[in-house]
Order: sequence, then C-alpha cells, then structure tokens
Amino acid sequence: MIQKKTAEDQGDSASKINISEMGRTPDGKTISSDRRLFMQLQAWGEAKKTEPLIADLEAGNIHGVLYEDINDPTGVALLTFSENPDYFIADVREFLKGSHFSDLTPKPEYTMLGRSYAMGYESDLDETLISKPRSRVCNPEYEWAIWYPLRRAGSFEKLSAKEQRTILMEHGGVGRAFGKAGYVFDVRLSCHGLDKNDNDFVIGLIGPDLFPLSAIVERMRKTQQTSLHLQCLGPFFIGKVAWQTKKAG
Repeated sequence: MIQKKTAEDQGDSASKINISEMGRTPDGKTISSDRRLFMQLQAWGEAKKTEPLIADLEAGNIHGVLYEDINDPTGVALLTFSENPDYFIADVREFLKGSHFSDLTPKPEYTMLGRSYAMGYESDLDETLISKPRSRVCNPEYEWAIWYPLRRAGSFEKLSAKEQRTILMEHGGVGRAFGKAGYVFDVRLSCHGLDKNDNDFVIGLIGPDLFPLSAIVERMRKTQQTSLHLQCLGPFFIGKVAWQTKKAG
C-alpha cells in the first residue's frame, strides 16, 4: 500500500534540499556558499549622446558598466550587478525611470539576467561567485565585450556525468587558453527560469580587443558542446565600454 506523505514529512524532505554553491578545497574537503552575484544587461536605442547617461550613472551611484553598441550608432547597453536581486527593482528600476534613460527606446531582445554559479571544484567560492565576475566587467583594461544567451539541447542532459565532464573540459580548455594569453576573459551566468526565452546561460566575453572575442566564438564552434549539444545561441550584443563603476558594489 502506498502511504501518503504528511505535511510534516514533506517539510522534512524540503529541508534536506541543498541549493548552496559547492566547491572543494585543495585537500578535497567540500565547501559551500549561499552568495551569488546577479547581473542584468539592458539595451536601448536613440541615445545620441552618452554624456548625460554617464552623468546620471555617476550621480545615481549605480554599480555597473555602460556600453556603446558597435552595431547601432545610437545604441547603448547598461550592465548592472548585485548580490541582492531587490537592487534591480528598488534601485536600478527607479533610477532608470528618473534619468535620461527614460527618454531612450528599449531593446528588450537584448535583455539578459543571470546569476553566478560554481562548478563544484573551486577552492575559493567568494572569488568565483562574487569578486571575479565583478572585477572582470569593471576592469578598465577590458574595453570590449560580447554578451549573449544560450540554451543547451536535451541531448546534453541525456549524457552520463563522465561524458558531460569530458565535453565541458574540452570547451573550457579553449577558454582557459585564450585567458592565459590575455585575450579573452569570460563571465558565466546561469539564467534558468530567469530568461523570457527559456535560455540556460548568459555568457560575457570580456577583453582589451574585439577580434579575440570573435575568434574564441569561432573556435568554440568546433567543440562538441557547441557543434552537437546547443539548441540556440544569441542574440549577440557587442559593445565598447563608455563608463564603468568606480565602486565594486
């Protein structure tokens, strides 16, 4: 006979669900963290001058980066970030409504929202989840950025854990090689349930020059993950930094 779970039983079961980010110390000890950095990109057109927008950002004490869109002579995008998602409602939303951004034409197709995450092997979770993505987007030496969402195909989820690790190692190896050479530094965000088009991840490629950012996308096309296990990719926002926050946030 099947016994129904009582509300108390269900509560006990729910309390055992672990949604922390997991890592591992060099000696193999498991570590965890409940800190995450949320990042949101919003884009607009009809911004004939960026100076008023920069002045508003400075006065509004906003934590983020303003990009000028290479594919739109009047296009801009604003990347904001915080550990507390309320920041995007209580601060960013109110700021945008009361600034020169309210006079611009929104481009919702470029709106991206994601959260930092750990892979399970990182030894410094605060660095992985908070400091690294924040410092990369605010590094004054990294003037160029490509931001895009992606969704994996169901075929990837059907693979064994070992097969998934092999594919991710191949993909990650390309990124590490470009990073070691000083060409490209990535920001990886999970956007499960946060994206209107049901994408899985938001990727930011950051660097001092634009060409390497394009080159790594081209190189990634040859990996198993991209060639066999991606369902969709993009749209791509390509921009150059016009302003960066001076405070980490």
